[in-house]
Amino acid sequence: MLAGIIDEKRKVRLVEVDEPALGDGHGQILFQPELACLCGSDLPYFTGQTPEFPGVVGQSLHEMIGTVVATTGDRFQAGDRVLCVPKNHLGLCERFVESEEQAIPLDPRASDDEALLAQPLGTVIFAMRKLPNVLGQDVAVVGQGPMGQLFCAVLRNLGARRIIAIDRLSERLKMSSTMGANHLVHAGEQDVQQVVSEITDGRMVDIVVEAVGHEDQAFNMCTDLCKASGRILFFGVPPEQIDGLLWRKLFWKNIEVTTSVGPDFALDFPLAMQWIAEGRINVKPIVTHRFPLARIQEAFETFVDRSDGALKVFIEF
Repeated sequence: MLAGIIDEKRKVRLVEVDEPALGDGHGQILFQPELACLCGSDLPYFTGQTPEFPGVVGQSLHEMIGTVVATTGDRFQAGDRVLCVPKNHLGLCERFVESEEQAIPLDPRASDDEALLAQPLGTVIFAMRKLPNVLGQDVAVVGQGPMGQLFCAVLRNLGARRIIAIDRLSERLKMSSTMGANHLVHAGEQDVQQVVSEITDGRMVDIVVEAVGHEDQAFNMCTDLCKASGRILFFGVPPEQIDGLLWRKLFWKNIEVTTSVGPDFALDFPLAMQWIAEGRINVKPIVTHRFPLARIQEAFETFVDRSDGALKVFIEF
């Protein structure tokens, strides 16, 4: 069978590997992906900006739906279709063995495209559960990639008063209005701090979501936009070190910083699946591209380079 490996920067290869087999342990599934999508947390493996680089066979892919081929557990039966989130991003394979605890059932009311996006939406729901009630709050979302778009949708669903979307790409800001933002700020053309001050009558915002991460992280911008005694939710995957971080400014503003990683399989992903199936949030607009597995290199390049308005890039197995 085929599996992917990224052992050179910005190059993913498909190689032949042995078929996986269930072990003797209880609670395993043999999973066959059918549809997957790239995530920002896959990119460091592709660009070589992670301590784990070069990666191992199977990295990096972790948002996927497919079929349980066989199992040694009790939660699923062969033939069940599930959302699976393989540990350590080891999902870039035509089949793999994973714990049944890393999967949840699909909701038949959701299309495959929608059900797949319960994974990223679940990570946003987990992050939002760490925050106080956002009803009536002013929130800025810095970064309008797919995760920033989902934050706008969830914030609108939970009753935020002003949702200010900030990005450098015009095409992403156009999508932000569709996904729930009611104010748009173009970071490449406008003075972001001044515009946010005008929108909030000088108060600045109660909460800033950093949804950029990686080497482009915008922590200092978040500090500028946050009101005194406000909160920053740092959601974007950070680099190992953040040079030039204005921590003293953050300190004197009494800003609280919250981070978020590792959603709860018992709550966050099932709740995301429920929201999508019930039509509470429309995730379909952020699906912009799809490629067959044979074009995985092109898929990664499109996603990392943000080509052609790319948001969620799907991969069909």
